[in-house]
Amino acid sequence: MSIACCCPVLECVYCLACARWAWQKCLYTAGHESEHWGLATVEEFEPVPRLCRLILAVYEDDLHNPLWAPPGGYGINPDWVFLRRNDQETEGRAPPYMIYLDHENADIVFAVRGLNLAKESDYAVLLDNKLGQTKFDGGYVHNGLLKAAEWVFDAECEVLRELLKKNPSNTLTFAGHSLGAGLVALLVMVAVQNRSKLGITERNRFRCYAIAPARCMSLNLAVRYADVINSVVLQDDFLPRTTTALEDVFKSLFCLPCLLCLMCLKDTCTMEEKMLKDPRRLYAPGRLYHIVERRPCRIGRFPPVVRTAVPVDGRFEHIVLSCNATSDHAIIWIERESQRALDLMVEKDGVMRVPAKQKMVRHVSLAREHSEEHKAALQRAVALDIPQVYSPSTYGTFHEMEGAGSSGGSSERGF
Repeated sequence: MSIACCCPVLECVYCLACARWAWQKCLYTAGHESEHWGLATVEEFEPVPRLCRLILAVYEDDLHNPLWAPPGGYGINPDWVFLRRNDQETEGRAPPYMIYLDHENADIVFAVRGLNLAKESDYAVLLDNKLGQTKFDGGYVHNGLLKAAEWVFDAECEVLRELLKKNPSNTLTFAGHSLGAGLVALLVMVAVQNRSKLGITERNRFRCYAIAPARCMSLNLAVRYADVINSVVLQDDFLPRTTTALEDVFKSLFCLPCLLCLMCLKDTCTMEEKMLKDPRRLYAPGRLYHIVERRPCRIGRFPPVVRTAVPVDGRFEHIVLSCNATSDHAIIWIERESQRALDLMVEKDGVMRVPAKQKMVRHVSLAREHSEEHKAALQRAVALDIPQVYSPSTYGTFHEMEGAGSSGGSSERGF
């Protein structure tokens, strides 16, 4: 009998398959996920670094004498801060937040801080979730974040209503990071559902920027609310890709690489069609903006590029085995890299030399393009048999021509 017959063939095949999988995963970078997406423009990405700085400002006790300001400062007027709530005032039901009247940009900004590792109440909100526990508007959402969002809405509804009444031309923007990102994503959904309580009929007066969000809503909601919610993800950030229970993630902080490897193996063995058909699987919300600054087999950071899309399949489904998976989640890094990306866009586009009238035309054109992309995503979701997917009313993230927004709120539900 030949020596070849004694060779453990099955074991060799298994080892080769594992080696091939590990090799592919080590070469896999986050840039592959968005390589076919379109490039973001200055007009749509301009608010991101500004809102990141506003979120950072929530951490300060005294904005007149800041201790943790990024290079160049927060770029805000402390006298325009209308309201602030700390941990004691929120009673642990939500992370601290503030309302800022941005007169320069005709915006009312509701900014929510991210997870405080020293606060048990923040963990309680984030970890209060069971798969399929809570339904909302025909889909499933994160239970703890929805309860926090509903509490915040009830607490500040009258304040927001008065501000919107006094500033009828202002938009209402919700912005948050990490835990706060998931909260504001669900908060804007609650606000859209109850816009009569805020004295608003137009859906396009709401905006939301979720910076490095947790997966907090089912796929049908993530696509349907892509006209209002924008998620920003820096390169390899682990949280928007984390499909396992967040309780397991935080219990494994000291062995997070091991957990990420196990999750990576599990996602590889799960058919994408099965994932898409699971109505209770949670996803990163809304339109996605992906900041890419590293390339495979290259050392160091490259000039950041921002790609955007409303994907249905391929929506940050794979864990990236990277030493930057946790550092890319930090709001400080996201603020810095988003500002670098915006500066490069401005330099390349020469937008500062564009007349104001032409800028408005570009805004209208951009809103139209995003509306068409959103409708195409909804059509693809319907084609893939994603449950409870149907077209919402007027697209709302960017200002449209006068009168176009009035058709966005003909009913209380509006979609």
